[in-house]
Amino acid sequence: MTVNTENIANYAETFIKVLIDYSPKLISAFLILFVGLYVIRVINRLIRKIMIKRELDPTLTKFLADILLWVLRVLLFVTFISKLGIETSSFVAILGAMGLAVGLSLQGSLSNFAGGMLIILFKPFKVGDTIEAQTMIGTVSEIQIFVTKLINANNQTIFIPNGSLSNGIITNYSMQRFRKADLTISISYDTEIKKAKDIITEVLKNNPKVLKTPEAEVSVKLLTDSSIQLAVRPWANNEDFGAVFSETLESCKLAFDTAGIVIQPFVKESSAKNN
Repeated sequence: MTVNTENIANYAETFIKVLIDYSPKLISAFLILFVGLYVIRVINRLIRKIMIKRELDPTLTKFLADILLWVLRVLLFVTFISKLGIETSSFVAILGAMGLAVGLSLQGSLSNFAGGMLIILFKPFKVGDTIEAQTMIGTVSEIQIFVTKLINANNQTIFIPNGSLSNGIITNYSMQRFRKADLTISISYDTEIKKAKDIITEVLKNNPKVLKTPEAEVSVKLLTDSSIQLAVRPWANNEDFGAVFSETLESCKLAFDTAGIVIQPFVKESSAKNN
């Protein structure tokens, strides 16, 4: 087998010529790439510092910084391949088609994403708040872009999609400083109402966790076939609410026992009428 040295020389000469002609584009393209990556990192750090300085939500800060980072990287990549002389119109069309396909297949995720953005921006609740939403009650432990994580009273972790969460009713038990307990104590018709109310009022007055202002309310709630229902509504700080709720019931029972007042057991109205 003979090697045609003349052809090899021609190929080498052509390659060197193309390389020399193309080298300015190649050098400038990679220069743009490296400088662009450095500038993107600087811009990203600067944006993060500005958002932190303005005390934006940490989740929102990270998310917006990451979005900006990837948008700038895509623009830099398009600029890079354009500088190399590669046609970008077909590339952009492919990206658009891929984006549309991904968007259609991830409609639920996009809804959750939009819901997460609304929650982070408008802040109907924050980490540490106790909320009720989608029939679930718990303390917010984390607000993510797609889901919100709650911890309930049984220490179970609940994940609620942000789409349904942002479009539903949310009860935030922690937004106000105080909460009012709504208790019902039933007494028999043989019991003197004023005496029972005075005992309950004294119990509330002796509990340091019950707020003096707003003033607690003790009143007749309902007269049923079997009992007189008294409404007991003490106010407490959020952190003391559970203790005030249980302590009020326990202290009222002990005080009633001392005074010889019997708490009327609950009887369903339908059963009472049938009897």
